[in-house]
Amino acid sequence: MPGDGEPAGAEAAETGVTAGVAAEEPDDPAAAAPLGVGRVPTGHAGIDAHLERLADADHLPADGHLEVYEDVHRGLRSTLTTLDARPDDSYDHRS
Repeated sequence: MPGDGEPAGAEAAETGVTAGVAAEEPDDPAAAAPLGVGRVPTGHAGIDAHLERLADADHLPADGHLEVYEDVHRGLRSTLTTLDARPDDSYDHRS
């Protein structure tokens, strides 16, 4: 106990617990860790913005990745659908 001649932080230092928060396990597979996957710009601002959103997953634990992936997937589908919805005559270059 801190009143027994030990400094107030001695117990926390021994247990690895500070202010009621457990120290993260470095080997915890669910802990936040960068995936290290590079993203190459496509040249289309809308697509590139969605791909950059994937970097948000690097700062989340594994159970938070799904939300980011689903958000990016929705955005990419929407952007690609918009690109596919061209006026009927935009590609009608027949001679």
